Amino acid sequence: MDVIHDRRDVSINNANNTNGATHSVMKLSAGERRAAIMRILDTTGRVAVAEVSKLAKVSDMTVRRDLEALEHEGLLKRARGGAVSVSSLSYEPPYILRKDTNAGAKARIGRRLASLLREGETVILDVGTTAVEVARALKGRQNLTVLTSNLWAAAILADEPGIVLILTGGQARHRERSLVGHLATRAFDELVFDVFVLSVAGIHHDYGITDYNVEEALVKRAAIAASQRRIVVADSSKLGKVAFAKVCDLDQIDAIVTDDGSAQALSAFAADDIDIVMA
Repeated sequence: MDVIHDRRDVSINNANNTNGATHSVMKLSAGERRAAIMRILDTTGRVAVAEVSKLAKVSDMTVRRDLEALEHEGLLKRARGGAVSVSSLSYEPPYILRKDTNAGAKARIGRRLASLLREGETVILDVGTTAVEVARALKGRQNLTVLTSNLWAAAILADEPGIVLILTGGQARHRERSLVGHLATRAFDELVFDVFVLSVAGIHHDYGITDYNVEEALVKRAAIAASQRRIVVADSSKLGKVAFAKVCDLDQIDAIVTDDGSAQALSAFAADDIDIVMA
């Protein structure tokens, strides 16, 4: 894994970060321990009593009291040996909420990705809030061809004289303003693009690239098959996460453009042949 730093170095040994494959919850207060438990659940969907007990150096009974308190607040559901998340992997937060989450990081990622695109290239631009920031960063660019199923991005690029804009067609998802269905996937059948800019719900070492919505995942797969390079744009909150619909394995991804908010999560991709570009 090559890490390309744009703004500043990332310390892989960030002991205060709990996203990713290894969860450090040692020497925490009850409140801090319970917050760490929720972060583990947010990443993996479940947590084991024995795991937290070992990592936090507390008794199984203490962990069970933590889980009972969190269940009482409606934040998890206790299960045999631990607890599971009450949020389904298929739950998709509304676009209007997602667009304001980690907005600064997404804007930086959009600008960094735009800097990687060369004049004359053909680009597939995915749906999602980070892809919209890529579209903003492409304003004013010359001699680019952009195919997208993202109506938010299309509205940004429609009047750009230096960009040839193509829409996939398809059925518009209510409020998401993404195009899905047979007409959307068929747009990739007879075209080959230089780059696919891929926006995701989760990137996981074992589960690969995942998304919330099955129909959007099908469009992403078609775009992967029609592109020579695949670059994921994702803020650090997506690293180590898993969503409902599988898009592809990590070996189909060439690079990830992200921020430095989760150095520990980035370390999980150390064995993968993926360039990590820091925004």
